[in-house]
Amino acid sequence: MEKTGKIAVIGDGETVTAFLAIGAAVYKVTDEYQAADVLRTLAKADEYAVILVTENYAVQMEQLMDKLKQQTYPAVLSIPGANGSNGFGMKGLKRDVEKAVGVDIIFNDK
Repeated sequence: MEKTGKIAVIGDGETVTAFLAIGAAVYKVTDEYQAADVLRTLAKADEYAVILVTENYAVQMEQLMDKLKQQTYPAVLSIPGANGSNGFGMKGLKRDVEKAVGVDIIFNDK
């Protein structure tokens, strides 16, 4: 199946609603179990190139997100929610870049 540039966003209503303006599909959830169910369904559907998950839910389903990151598509990333960032997204980005490149090019930690 040919990949499209479609984006899906999973998170609290306040955060995901903003993504309607760019044409993203939004999935409002109320807890991490619902978020995990939606994420599994979307990943299997093979419809989205990118799935964004708000950090408040992403941190609670880190193992699932890590498993999905092993696949080429969809790209599964965490984003700050309505209450701001808890640092989870940046930690994951740092880890993913280190894995891909072999060194820390974001923070250049020793």
